[in-house]
Amino acid sequence: MTTPADLKYTKSHEWVKTEPDGTVTIGITHHAQEMLGDLVFVEPPAVGRKLEQGEECAVVESVKAASDVYAPVSGVVTASNAELSDAPEKINEDAYSAWLFKLKPADPAQLAGLLDAAAYQKIADADEH
Repeated sequence: MTTPADLKYTKSHEWVKTEPDGTVTIGITHHAQEMLGDLVFVEPPAVGRKLEQGEECAVVESVKAASDVYAPVSGVVTASNAELSDAPEKINEDAYSAWLFKLKPADPAQLAGLLDAAAYQKIADADEH
């Protein structure tokens, strides 16, 4: 699977999509779900929760392991994908359409510090070797 060029990424394997209204949509990358295996549980952050950049804010659990998801930027959670509670496998099916939560960034300038697709792909490739 290719790493979508229109998204930003973190070293901890989150993807970030900037929406037209200035909010960001966040999920875990295809590489992350591949490393975890079949997901069986997802716990996104609560709507209204204030997050600091780098803060643990969600959990994804597979048959192999549980993994924390980190806030790529500081802000307030504006939406949480409740559909994943009943169908966590949607992340395995298409990691880039199965978002975990949406956030209103406190400092949009933090987005500039995230990785582009090429930089993230280097990290993902290094993980596999």
